[in-house]
Amino acid sequence: MAYWLFKSETSTWSWDQQMAKGDAGEEWDGVRNYQARNFMREMQVGDRGFFYHSQKGREIVGIVEVINEAHPDSTTDDERWECVDIKAVQPLITPVHLDDIKAEERLAEMVLVKNSRLSVQPVTSQEWELICKMGGL
Repeated sequence: MAYWLFKSETSTWSWDQQMAKGDAGEEWDGVRNYQARNFMREMQVGDRGFFYHSQKGREIVGIVEVINEAHPDSTTDDERWECVDIKAVQPLITPVHLDDIKAEERLAEMVLVKNSRLSVQPVTSQEWELICKMGGL
């Protein structure tokens, strides 16, 4: 299993909206960055990811699961863009704020710290375990 981080602005798509979709999940659409798209092409059903509120909040608030591998993004006719479908698994007991991530020395190499603008990014298993612990899981 691989681990990922999905970033969304709360005004565009929030954790509450993701939770409301239930097991049906939702396309992680609208990504227009080649590196982020390529990461989605690597994802497999069952991979887990953090749901991160960017801009307002700037915190990891929940865990999602990939339920459909990369397929054409339904929000565009441009065949270059693909997306995966994800469903909410569970909220973190305590959201993990970006400031806390940056303050944790063991997370200094995390993509979120080094390239905070990338909307879909990989997470190592060590980073995953540490953030889950920080989030009360």
